[in-house]
Amino acid sequence: MKNFVFISPNFPTNYWKFCAELKKNGMNVLGIGDCPYDDLMPELRGSLSEYYKVSSLENYEEVFRAVAFLTYRHGKIDWLESNNEYWLERDAALRTAFHITTGFQESDMPAVKYKSLMKEKYAKAGIPTAPWHLVDDEAGCRAFIESIGGYPVIVKPDNGVGASHTYKLKSDGELAAFLAGHEPVPYIMEQFVRGTVHSYDAVIDGGGHPLFETGNVTIDSIMDIVNTNGNSCYYIEKNLPDAMREAGRKTVAAFGVKSRFIHFEFFVLDEDQPLGKKGDILGLEVNMRPSGGFSADMFNFANSIDVYKIWADMVAFGKTELRQEGREHFYCCYCGRRDGKDFVMDHDAIMQKYGSRIKMVQRIPKALSGAMADMMYLVNVSTPEEKDAYYRDLLEVR
Repeated sequence: MKNFVFISPNFPTNYWKFCAELKKNGMNVLGIGDCPYDDLMPELRGSLSEYYKVSSLENYEEVFRAVAFLTYRHGKIDWLESNNEYWLERDAALRTAFHITTGFQESDMPAVKYKSLMKEKYAKAGIPTAPWHLVDDEAGCRAFIESIGGYPVIVKPDNGVGASHTYKLKSDGELAAFLAGHEPVPYIMEQFVRGTVHSYDAVIDGGGHPLFETGNVTIDSIMDIVNTNGNSCYYIEKNLPDAMREAGRKTVAAFGVKSRFIHFEFFVLDEDQPLGKKGDILGLEVNMRPSGGFSADMFNFANSIDVYKIWADMVAFGKTELRQEGREHFYCCYCGRRDGKDFVMDHDAIMQKYGSRIKMVQRIPKALSGAMADMMYLVNVSTPEEKDAYYRDLLEVR
């Protein structure tokens, strides 16, 4: 029996489903987290052979001792994973320390965590990216801005998670204010792209081949949602466009991805501009883990499938019998509404109109509400017109 250590299996809450499918496939699932065992969901407790509680997952030495203890108790660890961007580097450090070869090692991390180094891999894939500059002093930044024809520019941590501490600068004054007060970490500056963020999401097997593929479209910029406390809207494609499938597969090959659930982000240009023609695809960033929040459930709803099982099959067997072909497909639409807004359609009205198509309704945990708003509704619809009407209904305010 293979031993699988799952780091923080209780967050996000839907991750118990990964553990449950691993157990069904005969894996010995061992959890490490900072949540008391009795507070874990019953479904998660039933999926774990053993759980080691640490006082803080931020304490590497404590988590290291937990893995050592589980190794002593159960033998060599075959897999270690959190499926979480926040712990990606921690996972790699633990794999390296315990000679777990089924995932990224510490030496692999720079190219998949630093946005500046991702650019080299995108170039290898033949996918253009926005011009960029590592933030130095005001003179260097202004020279870069002049070289690309002026403002606006985007600045964000070179190694960052999500849209935290990401800003759009539109003037010399905003640049000076940013340089005077930004966080003490390396930042990357990029030319502003007038485009919509699309993703390529996939489960990749040990040979670098996709076992499942889909993608989402973000209606509003995550950066704007975080910085303006706005609503959050995105949807899973009913059918992944061929151009996005090709870009995703090229990027998988360039980064040498194997045995992972991935979420790659791209710009699709909204209009002709110096960076390309309307509809052209530019690389944005790679995320070597599943798309966050409720996306895995949305993949299931949109594709009438079970991606938790596909991923667990990849881990246990290197393949899966589940196929996307021949299944009914939908647009699965996420609408996260921010508290304090005077929406025309209240909860009862939403449930009355969309109840038969609603797949999930839930309050968003505080840890995720910055990017995903406060109250979420998921629906399946069949046409672009239904999708647009749904967002109009839920977002109209008095």
